[in-house]
Amino acid sequence: MKKFLLYLLIMFVVGAGGLITKIWVSAEKVYVDDGIPEIYIKAVNPGYTIDGKSNVGEMIEISRKNSDDVIPLAGIMIGYTNTSGEQTIVEFPEHSFWAGENLLLRLASSPGSELANLTYKVKGTSSGLTQSSGPVVLKKGDVVLDSVCWVDGQEGCYRKFKSGSGESLVRNLATGEFEFKVLYEPAYNPESYYVEDSGMGEVIGPSQCKGLEFSEILSYYETSKSEQFIEFYNRGSEQILLDGCAVRYKNKKYVLKGVVKPEGYFVYYPNENGFSLTKNPTNSNSLELMDTDGHVLDVLEYPNGQRKGTAYAFIGYDAGGRELWRITYAPTPGLANNYQEYKTCEEGKVLNKETGNCVKVAAVTAKACKEGQYLNPLTGRCKKIQTAEEKKCKEGYYLNPDTGRCRKIKENNGADYSLEPETYEENSSFVAIYAVIGVVLAALLYLGYEFRREIWKLFGKVFRRFR
Repeated sequence: MKKFLLYLLIMFVVGAGGLITKIWVSAEKVYVDDGIPEIYIKAVNPGYTIDGKSNVGEMIEISRKNSDDVIPLAGIMIGYTNTSGEQTIVEFPEHSFWAGENLLLRLASSPGSELANLTYKVKGTSSGLTQSSGPVVLKKGDVVLDSVCWVDGQEGCYRKFKSGSGESLVRNLATGEFEFKVLYEPAYNPESYYVEDSGMGEVIGPSQCKGLEFSEILSYYETSKSEQFIEFYNRGSEQILLDGCAVRYKNKKYVLKGVVKPEGYFVYYPNENGFSLTKNPTNSNSLELMDTDGHVLDVLEYPNGQRKGTAYAFIGYDAGGRELWRITYAPTPGLANNYQEYKTCEEGKVLNKETGNCVKVAAVTAKACKEGQYLNPLTGRCKKIQTAEEKKCKEGYYLNPDTGRCRKIKENNGADYSLEPETYEENSSFVAIYAVIGVVLAALLYLGYEFRREIWKLFGKVFRRFR
């Protein structure tokens, strides 16, 4: 009876504890759900490299509880923190309005970015959000409305995204927490966002510069500033009207005009528009491509190291899906970019790769070398052909016939590298065995004590039988 009551008490405590935990968790969910702000971050995707295309799927989706009213967005911004600090990646302009439930924002250089209410570019990087760190913050002025971060091991943050998985962090509206989901499709309604002209109240349509990006730049001219150019590329399937778009350089805006064909190039000459680029900046120089709404679509930073006859061009993506920009000796304004690491030398000269300069080629017929010598085409001088027999190495060294250099002879008589078997004990195995033995002994002692009378009677019967 006592055992039965003891078991009943244990079951009651366990059940009550589970019930209390369940009630506490439910209450916590209700509290978190009530804590979701009126405007909140609904989903985030840092983008993945799929079939050679980088930043596929990158987006930030924001939502609001009351979608019946049209609300102004001026003063609201979205920030992102990377290694360069917090960056403002989206700042809604004056006279911008939200008329739907969701707003979808995509990285300007990501595939499918035309299916978004707004596009963004993360300053200081050629890519956008990273899979290993956040946070993304939704603000109004200095007040944080909502945020989400993903950093392994950091309190209050989710784990980082798994590379190649296609995951998105999506808010669970029942709990207020974010969950990782694969193949999540954000909502896009082109009518959810619009900007009104401050004067006449005329509605301005979506940005007509989406899909345009920097492709190549030549700053180090050889004879005239007119040689400088900035090249743009339209990666979309529709033509882009440039009217109203602009380049911002050193805090000044310079308007663009014209049309860029689908998958076509557009060349812009700064000298024709009243300014010039720094030839070879001491620090990186930054140019920004802006759309008709004043948002930054793309950022180009060209570094120190520019040289005559070279351009700084986008040449593709690395294995991690990051953009690759290189200094090339083959500028191609208006055409697909071509990477050429070294300059092309004129006839009669050859490239010295150590210096990057072209030097005269000394013709063998122009200068005859003595027997046992050869002509160095880079210097035009005769050098002695040194054989292995002619070059002596000091004691303890040998001559490498491939390089003509003396190398140290490495000896090993076995004393320095004696073979001794390593013996060790797997402590964890012994600990486990001892634990099992301890449990068995404890059980035997308990059984012996619990049934001591029965055992004593049994021994008595056996003893009387053999007596």
